[in-house]
Amino acid sequence: MTDLLVKPHARDKEGCVLSVTPESAGWRHVGFAVFTLEPGERLERRLPEREACIVPLAGRVDVTAGEQHFAGVGGRASPFEGKPQAVYLPADTPFTLAAGEAAVELALCTAPGRKGKLPPRLIGEDKIGFEERGQGSNRRLVYNILPESEPADSLLVVEVITPGGNWSSYPPHKHDRDALPEESFLEETYYHRLNPRQGFAFQRVYTDDRSIDQTMAVENGDCVMVPRGYHPVGAPHGYDLYYLNVMAGPKRQWCFKNDPAHDWIVNPSGRR
Repeated sequence: MTDLLVKPHARDKEGCVLSVTPESAGWRHVGFAVFTLEPGERLERRLPEREACIVPLAGRVDVTAGEQHFAGVGGRASPFEGKPQAVYLPADTPFTLAAGEAAVELALCTAPGRKGKLPPRLIGEDKIGFEERGQGSNRRLVYNILPESEPADSLLVVEVITPGGNWSSYPPHKHDRDALPEESFLEETYYHRLNPRQGFAFQRVYTDDRSIDQTMAVENGDCVMVPRGYHPVGAPHGYDLYYLNVMAGPKRQWCFKNDPAHDWIVNPSGRR
């Protein structure tokens, strides 16, 4: 069984410190990478047949997409500080990412897309939906960067902050069947950050038949791949957990099913 935990690596010549591709993951849809650009550095890309969402994690980045230019996107000192900003790019758009006078850390989220269907656009803070989910020790803060209510071909992108001592993606749920309206098939990545950064959290990925059953201690900068199955996350006391989710599949809808063994947590009438 493939190891679902992807660790960051030393910065390469393009500034990449983590990469998940459909080929490396053994799936078809989601791509995810993290780059750090030093002052004045640039990254140039063109992604045939793949759309992209660029999310600055810390710092500001200038984005040139075709003939459009978005200056100073981002601005947070860390992903724990305030609403994100992002840039959406349709498939086959040549783009350049440039750091200014300070370094920038950014995520590049990709999925299959169609050339020319949608224009490049800035996703400003006013376009980022916020919601607080759960209660008690199941509380988390959700920033919807690219939800299904906003235009894209395949991508769904969301940030979640789980306060220390809380659980997230809980009760355990899955979205691995193309069986709408009950459930959709979506591959998913979880990119984790901890505050303070020396912390750790736990994520389990498991299926009903336990053909997948991995429990991972995730550290700052780790990524977990979820090809299928349930995928809850727990943040220990004292350490807030941030994760950036990227989802994509054959249909751009997020419809999930809770693990029947634990669904009673939110539907008490079903308690065994």
